[in-house]
Amino acid sequence: MALPDSMTYIAAAGAGGPEVLKPATGPLPEPKADEVLIRVLAAGVNRPDVQQRKGAYPPPPGASPILGLEVAGEVVATGAEVTSYKPGDLVCALTNGGAYAGFCVAPAAQTLPWPKGYDPIRAAALPETYFTVWANLFMLGRLARGESTLIHGGTSGIGVTAIQLAKEFGSTVYATAGSEAKTEACRRLGADAAINYRNADFLEQIKTLTDGRGVDVVLDMVGAPYFPRNLRCLALDGRLVQIAFLEGSKIDGFDLMPIMTRRLTVTGSTMRPRTTAQKGAIAAELRAKVWPVLDAGRCGPVIHQVFPLAEAAAAHALMESSAHIGKIVLHVAA
Repeated sequence: MALPDSMTYIAAAGAGGPEVLKPATGPLPEPKADEVLIRVLAAGVNRPDVQQRKGAYPPPPGASPILGLEVAGEVVATGAEVTSYKPGDLVCALTNGGAYAGFCVAPAAQTLPWPKGYDPIRAAALPETYFTVWANLFMLGRLARGESTLIHGGTSGIGVTAIQLAKEFGSTVYATAGSEAKTEACRRLGADAAINYRNADFLEQIKTLTDGRGVDVVLDMVGAPYFPRNLRCLALDGRLVQIAFLEGSKIDGFDLMPIMTRRLTVTGSTMRPRTTAQKGAIAAELRAKVWPVLDAGRCGPVIHQVFPLAEAAAAHALMESSAHIGKIVLHVAA
């Protein structure tokens, strides 16, 4: 296709609330040797986007300053070293930034084909959460068939993905959420039990549900307020995987002794600063192990609401309200 001279993108007029997000016009990005240029049809909205908008999560060196970490669209150009994709291919990609735009570049290694039967909205809802869940719950947390896991934030994009994949790969799954409607949604997604953290102590509930044993893996994004209870939720040799600190990262007066006496592992990671090779390794595992499941129609994303690109501010406001169940997506082009 003939490429336009400019594109629409969402600019952030300084750090601040959703209202700083406004449509703007600028040049198309140019793919590097290992990248593809994608005509963006849809882009996912994620918590790191909100943090970047607030000025708390700056892009790494060399990344686009435009918000957005996941896209779905059509490859329109490829870098000199790319052999895995060609113009016309329909792909989704974990980007290093730049997704809230008409065109976006992404390393070919971080790019995957649309699963069978997917449209751009559903495909755009995949990369950020599926890369994050696979890397943390399965690769880092080593969740194995026959083990059990506690997923906090069960109706977030991460939670919806984690519940489904953990169940698909043979685990007993418990989840927390903040309302009865949300706990019911967790159960529909496959959770064996769901706990409303507003009216029950998840530690007490997990002890009851597991007959005092605890779970093998906890996936948490809350942080400091949950940390002591998360450790007490773990079985012997259990693993706590930390992927965010929505309510803080510092803990006063914490006793480290249980980590040693019960052989616990406390770990965590971020996704964006990883190298292309590291993200490519995750993509390869997803393609081999998860994409066949998606092709078969299982474990797909739950789409809560779709906004036009120009309404990115409204999408961010919804994200910050935590009223959603599943993914928020921006529709970029027809």
